[in-house]
Amino acid sequence: MPFDSPDIPLSDVLKSVAEGKVQLPDFQREWKWDNDHIASLLASISLGHPVGVAMTLQTGGDGVRFAPKLIAGVDETYASVTPDELLLDGQQRFTSLYQALTSGEPVETTDPRGKRLRRWYYIAIGRSLDPDEDREEAIVSVPEDHKIRDNFGREVVEDYSTRTNECNAEMFPLSIVFDVPATDQWMVTYLELNSGDMPARLARWSQFKETVLNNFTSYAIPVIRLHKETPKEAVCTVFEKVNTSGVPLNVFELLTATFASDDFRLKDDWSARASAFVQRRALQSLESADFLQAISLLATYQRRQQHLQGGGDVAQAPGVSCKRKDVLKLSLLDYQTWADIATEAFLWAAQFLAQERIFRFEDLPYRTQLVPLAAVRAVLGAEADTHGATEKLHQWYWCGVLGELYGGAIETRFARDLEQAVAWVRGNGPEPGTVTEASFRAPRLLTLRTRNSAAYKGVYALLMRHDCFDWVKNQPMSMATFFDFQIDIHHVFPKAWCDKNHIEPSHRESIVNKTAISYSTNRSIGGRSPKDYMLTLATKAGVPADEIDRIVSTHLINPSHLRNADFQSYFTERSEALLALISDAMGKEAVRDDVTAEGDAAAFVEEPEDQLTLASDDEFATTS
Repeated sequence: MPFDSPDIPLSDVLKSVAEGKVQLPDFQREWKWDNDHIASLLASISLGHPVGVAMTLQTGGDGVRFAPKLIAGVDETYASVTPDELLLDGQQRFTSLYQALTSGEPVETTDPRGKRLRRWYYIAIGRSLDPDEDREEAIVSVPEDHKIRDNFGREVVEDYSTRTNECNAEMFPLSIVFDVPATDQWMVTYLELNSGDMPARLARWSQFKETVLNNFTSYAIPVIRLHKETPKEAVCTVFEKVNTSGVPLNVFELLTATFASDDFRLKDDWSARASAFVQRRALQSLESADFLQAISLLATYQRRQQHLQGGGDVAQAPGVSCKRKDVLKLSLLDYQTWADIATEAFLWAAQFLAQERIFRFEDLPYRTQLVPLAAVRAVLGAEADTHGATEKLHQWYWCGVLGELYGGAIETRFARDLEQAVAWVRGNGPEPGTVTEASFRAPRLLTLRTRNSAAYKGVYALLMRHDCFDWVKNQPMSMATFFDFQIDIHHVFPKAWCDKNHIEPSHRESIVNKTAISYSTNRSIGGRSPKDYMLTLATKAGVPADEIDRIVSTHLINPSHLRNADFQSYFTERSEALLALISDAMGKEAVRDDVTAEGDAAAFVEEPEDQLTLASDDEFATTS
């Protein structure tokens, strides 16, 4: 990767910023340094101390075409200038220095609590010359009108609104430090204030200029300058590793900058699509990165199929991928070709989830699994809605969920699932690896205790999909009732009863001891014994006891165990019933180890819900 590393005078850097010759790539986030950070930076410069290395990228290369934007505070008339370089690292420092030292305007900043401020920065001559003073104490920021007030703003205690006042107070305005005529005029005013003591004042000024001001005017910043031949992936990787903002850069922002160079506003386009996704509660957690991954899968899948259908060698065929480096290679044409198709496919995925009784993003087992699901639908089109295809896709989905196969590094699985599931649905290939690899062991039921587990959410949805009815309302758990009835998952044997009867926490909190019921039904249960609340349910529902038994049995529960408050019999029988439900969804038998074996259960660790990040250099990664 070609680069050079010159030391560039700060004055030249700020001049290039002011003229639009150095700009930011459009993916850079907004400037955000507060008043204290700026004062500290100015103090370091005044001492000649290093403030870090900057990094730029030469423009004009064929591989990298990021849209530029002016550094905050630069006159908008320079927005039409084609920059010579883009600033990859150093935005906070360059913006602070430009606004404070060169812009001629007060600095737009904040206090440590985030309150907006407009500030001028001065350096106190006396403090800056005192070797015992902390240099940061010599840097003074004042409001836009150059007046410092006290008593809740009613009393002016310092007034630097005129040149004479500044000189009298020995407060040098850093906004003119690179303006030689203005600095000379300030010196003349300072010396003439007390002409009788001019030799002493001249000596004091000379000392200040030599030991403080010259540190600004002679300061040079080391810059790593990446040449324009640098590939985009290398630029992005380098940016993430050296950028000091502390906020990870994502692929969406990088592509936004790339597409903007072709006058396409990716943010606006995504915003319009996201507004449609938000209307589907199950898609509300869908991220722009997920959408781009789906498009990458579709674009690379199409290229591979075209190669193979054209008689190309399989070994030479391009791969299907949605790894980070491949998403970054998406062209605007790729995006525009597939964006509408992918949007329709994700909306279809919301309908698919509703059929599986997954109505909210909070209950979605894996957000990541939506990516290959939508991609498969996009390739199959209406073919995905045929009876045979639907059965296969449902099996594939539940194998991924209950086999817990989407909780690690899953980009390779995305690509494999797309190819294999499409071929399988069309009768051109065997079961996908996600189906053949998935398994569910009985002891896992003991460790499915919270929504942090995908399989926990999966079993919850399967119960509703099994057409279980609310115990009092006698209505199925469907889209029509889920939100109105405030359906959620609750204990069958209440927690208070379990604690009173010394039930192990692993059994008490297991999915085996939970089911989907309405808010009002759960209130009727309270913390009482099932023996008691079964009587209450019959009275509240206004039906005979045997009707309540029938309704309760739709939850794969033997009502006699509730009426006898027999937790152990209940737990054993319902465990087997849930394993049968799981086996049916996966299209394969669960591994029926002893579900009550604590030793086996201990091997399974409840993990936090997976979240997609873009931390890896060459692929999306999941962190827990």
